[in-house]
Amino acid sequence: MSADTPGASLPGDTGADAELVLRLIPMPSDTHLGDQVSGGWMLAKLDAAGSVLPTRAARGRVVLVAIEKLAFNLPVKSGDLVSFYASVLRIGTTSITVLVKAKTERRGNLGEASQVTEAVMTYVAIDDAGQPLSMQMT
Repeated sequence: MSADTPGASLPGDTGADAELVLRLIPMPSDTHLGDQVSGGWMLAKLDAAGSVLPTRAARGRVVLVAIEKLAFNLPVKSGDLVSFYASVLRIGTTSITVLVKAKTERRGNLGEASQVTEAVMTYVAIDDAGQPLSMQMT
C-alpha cells in the first residue's frame, strides 16, 4: 500500500488506525522569518485534517470545539511534503475526538519522515442552524 492510499501510514508512524487525510507542500507565501511555516498556517491545516473523520462519521457539518493537546515538535519549512494522519479516539452523542499527527518529509530527503505536530481535537456535529446533532453512526 502506498502512502497516498487512503488509510495508508508510514512505517513506525502514527499507529495502525491512523488514516492519511491530507497531504500538501507549503509555499513560500505560507512562511515567516525565512522559510519556516507559521503556527497559524499549521493550526489551520490541522483543523482541516482533523475534520475529515468527524465529517464522515456525522455525515454532515462539524465544528471544532476543543483542542485538548497541541504540540509543535519541529519546524515545517517551505517545500517540505507534509502528511496529516488522523485516528478516532472517542465518539460521544454529538461529538467526536480525533488524534491528528503531521509528518514532514524534508525537501531533498523524501522518504524520511519526521513527526512535526500532534493535536487532540474535538468536533461537534451541527445542523444548518448551528445546533448540535446526534451522531448518525452505523
